[in-house]
Amino acid sequence: MDPKGRVALVTGGAHRVGKAIVLALARAGTSVVIHYNTSADAARATEAEARAWGVDALVAQADLAQHAQVKAMANAAVARFGTIDILVNSASPFDQTPFPTDDLSSWQRVIDALVNGAFYVTNAVAPLMLKAQRGAIVNIADMLALIPRRNFAAHGVGKSALVAMTRQFALELAPQVRVNAVVPGPVLPPPNYPPERIALIASRTVLKRWGTPEDVADAVLYLVRAEYVTGEVLTVDGGEHLGSS
Repeated sequence: MDPKGRVALVTGGAHRVGKAIVLALARAGTSVVIHYNTSADAARATEAEARAWGVDALVAQADLAQHAQVKAMANAAVARFGTIDILVNSASPFDQTPFPTDDLSSWQRVIDALVNGAFYVTNAVAPLMLKAQRGAIVNIADMLALIPRRNFAAHGVGKSALVAMTRQFALELAPQVRVNAVVPGPVLPPPNYPPERIALIASRTVLKRWGTPEDVADAVLYLVRAEYVTGEVLTVDGGEHLGSS
């Protein structure tokens, strides 16, 4: 699919990796729907940057755990643009969830966003794509889907579910709609990450460095354009998954 002239919905598109994906699509000539939950100011700033590339942009707020809000977001996008050709499920809370625990709030928040949210959004958008007989869906997973990490049970389980949904929906929506996933490695450290931790993580990759959010965005654009690729999980991690030291 040529992204030029298409319409994309990017969940979690206000900042960080989601923002990089929004701007990459805008540079490619794609009108963008920028979803956010609480980051209204960041979403507006991203909207302005996207419009600078000469495309239309719409900011849409929704709690992805709420099915009615997801449907309202999809309806607003269709009212503005007529359809949605590209979906990127990028929204991703990064709460710690120690296990075992007596407090289920973080588990429920993360799973609601990663699993239920991605399902709700895809379920809302897929009929539009099937009707148009075209569509590209890209899910943004995580290395925690492949390599578990202590205290991040919900995130790892949620991202693993997103990988499973990628393959399941690729089967369900073929041949009109292609569904793929990107698994980023270290591309953007959390705020206030100590320099020694950043250096340690870089040393664990084969390329001995961090990537960038734009590396993930480039992978998304590849999967949008790659008409003979579906059900694929593309790892963008500088070789971290190889376990080299």
